[in-house]
Amino acid sequence: MKAKSFYITTTLPYVNADPHIGFAMELIQADVIARVKRQQGFEVFFNTGSDEHGIKIYRKALEAKMDPKVYCDMYAPKFNDLKSALNLSYSNFIRTTDDNHKKAAQEFWKLCEKNGDIYKKNYKVKYCVGCELEKMDSELENGICPIHPNLEIELIEEENYFFRYSKYQKLLLDFYEKNPSFVVPEGRLNEIKEFTKRGLQDFSISRLKEKMPWGIDVPGDERHVMYVWTDALVSYISALGWPENAKQFKAFWPGMQMAGKDNLRQQSSMWQAMLMSAGLPNSTQIFIHGFITVGGQKMSKSLGNVVDPFELVKKYGADAVRYFLLREITPTEDGDFTIEKFEQRYNADLAGGIGNLLARTVTLAMKLKVIKLSSYQVVNKNLKAKIKETQKECQKYLEEFKFNESLKSIWELISFCDKYINEEKPWSGTPAAPQVISDILFALEEIYGLLMPFMPETAEKIKVAVEPSTFAKASARQEKSAQLFPRLDVGK
Repeated sequence: MKAKSFYITTTLPYVNADPHIGFAMELIQADVIARVKRQQGFEVFFNTGSDEHGIKIYRKALEAKMDPKVYCDMYAPKFNDLKSALNLSYSNFIRTTDDNHKKAAQEFWKLCEKNGDIYKKNYKVKYCVGCELEKMDSELENGICPIHPNLEIELIEEENYFFRYSKYQKLLLDFYEKNPSFVVPEGRLNEIKEFTKRGLQDFSISRLKEKMPWGIDVPGDERHVMYVWTDALVSYISALGWPENAKQFKAFWPGMQMAGKDNLRQQSSMWQAMLMSAGLPNSTQIFIHGFITVGGQKMSKSLGNVVDPFELVKKYGADAVRYFLLREITPTEDGDFTIEKFEQRYNADLAGGIGNLLARTVTLAMKLKVIKLSSYQVVNKNLKAKIKETQKECQKYLEEFKFNESLKSIWELISFCDKYINEEKPWSGTPAAPQVISDILFALEEIYGLLMPFMPETAEKIKVAVEPSTFAKASARQEKSAQLFPRLDVGK
């Protein structure tokens, strides 16, 4: 039987700076969804990559006195390095400077042009280089972009190609009505509906090459390059080999997209209108997450508070970083990061939670020779019921993309197991002690499966530590593998 297919892609971050924890969170959230789908038997194509065109990167390259492509070649691998650092399972990393992507972007342009949706005109607009977007007065606060308050709004006046966005107002509204879960959370769907109802303005999709040469050439007009968003959005399908690899494209598209709240318009509206124009299926779903602040402040180079995910992983481990971002940060809202919060979660939930439960269970199992059991069975009815309840809750929360609630449910099971051990006191040598530990070993086997999408390395260590067939043969290895998260000396 042919496996069901599932496609998921993150946004592609600009390579004008090192990766930060905000994008790391988006990757980790997408990774959980991809791993869950694989557990469910889907063949998964998980895409990410780097966005490498546009004025923002062009200026950074000029500042560094480097060719833009050389500049991108230096930064793009840093984003791909997140795969090993965060133990991610993505299957493709696309760069918008890849030749196959350039060809796809040009072919996409031709389809929209053929449909009468591309035209040329002179225009004057207020522009935020940080967002790489045109800005209406209503989107500005005292003439400044609230997302990039350190950048001045620029006035652009030139002849550009435009996309006939206004043509798709009704089609988009009809699409949203027919697909009530198209954007998650619902509040973001309502937001994009209201934006669309107010009327859509045609948007620029090119730049004059003499002013900004760093981009993909417009087909048939060597004086223009594509506007950065025009080509970047096409990466979601060029990653699948479109238009040349029709078989793979048909197998995986349409798919799901992950994005931050500052990408809502581009992902759920502009891109969807472009797909309609090109005669291609719309995305299946857009998941919108919030921002990460640091100590209540926006991450900023000028404030010196940008959190480096590589440094966090180096000090605490990939799974500790994954756990914090999935458990502490509400998936669809803004969340705050501080080292104090991180270390508190680490000691309470990781060292003192799952780490403590596994270590004490393995130690008692060896002492009580529970290792003689060929398999584990649960006798305690309450524990049995708690495991089933946790499995149902996890499935429900994951379907709703509530990663934090799913992990909370798993940790409630961990606490239940700890309480069971404390109440039964198996270390006292009662006749029931071996069965108590057998019950907990079974629970840990279930916890291994539940944790796999969230904390894959930890899950594997739990599996090794409680594996019945190898337990008796490797007691030293078992004890070592049971030490998951050494307690931190906080404040030192």
